[in-house]
Amino acid sequence: MSGINFKTILTCAVTGNLVTPEQNPNLPVTPAEIAYAVIGAAKAGAAIAHIHVRDPHTAKPSMDMTLYREVVERIRDSATDVVINLTTGEGGRFVPGTVNPSLAGPGTTLLPPDARVEHVVELKPELCSLDFNTMWSGRAAVINSPQSIERMADLIQDAGVKPEIEVFESCDIQMALDFIDRGIIRAVGPHFFQVVTGVKYGAAATPAALNYLSSLFPVGALWSAFGVGRHEYPMLANSFLNGGHVRVGMEDNVYISKGELCRDNAQLVTKARQIVELLGGELATPAEARTMLGLA
Repeated sequence: MSGINFKTILTCAVTGNLVTPEQNPNLPVTPAEIAYAVIGAAKAGAAIAHIHVRDPHTAKPSMDMTLYREVVERIRDSATDVVINLTTGEGGRFVPGTVNPSLAGPGTTLLPPDARVEHVVELKPELCSLDFNTMWSGRAAVINSPQSIERMADLIQDAGVKPEIEVFESCDIQMALDFIDRGIIRAVGPHFFQVVTGVKYGAAATPAALNYLSSLFPVGALWSAFGVGRHEYPMLANSFLNGGHVRVGMEDNVYISKGELCRDNAQLVTKARQIVELLGGELATPAEARTMLGLA
């Protein structure tokens, strides 16, 4: 189905866990900055905001419930109509020790599944990411075992939150399909997949890769795709033209054009909106996105 035949859901991932202020000093770090970034992105056209939090003093990724609560409350208190999507990706990294690789080295964040979704269970956003990937990311192995994913899925869905199924390669999709077949990922509205491309050792940011991956999704599922770094806007166009939804944001890319740092997330969203509209599409409002995704 071509992207011109339905409205396009745009997600903005406002801060992530890997980009640093040294790469772009405009990166939102504090809860107030992150909430402000979400509000600005929503005004520019984002229907969904994908949210991580960071230690306000070090800018490093955090799982502090207090920080998540402040960000979510600031957004809700602002009466901004945006679908809140909290990450559950933190707490999944294992760095093998240099002397004994069976022992965790510095930088390991691996946690039990309950701890990785505690903020989702308490704050109850409409969406949260659920990563199906186990892969290398720099020196760390990102580990999402089937047992952990199943436990996280149960806790997320019991809290009334819809999982956004995040995949980095075809094997991740195969696992997700198995979880759907066995009823672990429950069918409350269409399943929603998010395809990550351009990550080293993950799916390539190419039309051929996206065509193949999108061919694996079950009939009736919704999907979105994005590319990291310089691949952000080419993959946005590819996703739209192949019938998918789109994502941009400073988690994925800190440039508005070659060599020019973006001012903020809203600027990235504005450019994305222009591309979708130039290609004949129209962005979905948050209310329309809720209807499409089967959210309450």
